[in-house]
Amino acid sequence: MIDDYNFGEIKISGKTYRADVIIYPNHVDAHWWRKQGHNLDIDDIKEVLDAKPEVIIIGTGQPGLMQVDDRTRKEIRRRGIETIIVPTDEACQEYNRVVKNKKVIACLHLTC
Repeated sequence: MIDDYNFGEIKISGKTYRADVIIYPNHVDAHWWRKQGHNLDIDDIKEVLDAKPEVIIIGTGQPGLMQVDDRTRKEIRRRGIETIIVPTDEACQEYNRVVKNKKVIACLHLTC
């Protein structure tokens, strides 16, 4: 569960992270980095797609400035994965709501 989120910092199951993260069902990738900082490309989430989640939640930063590439959106849709793309504070709330019932992976940009 996500305990708390503030600009540049997130607390997940009691542990604090200060860089963008991917929350998998069994671990947190605390070193997630995208090829282009404010653009989410399909290559940035290859492992996420390979994990075959039912839902991918993408947190686009506190003000929501990170963009999700059209090619990325199309590939996620082609695979039949439900996708929620919202600012990170909303993404955290959605994650806590949805994770109880489905296999969810959250990709969270913590700053802008």
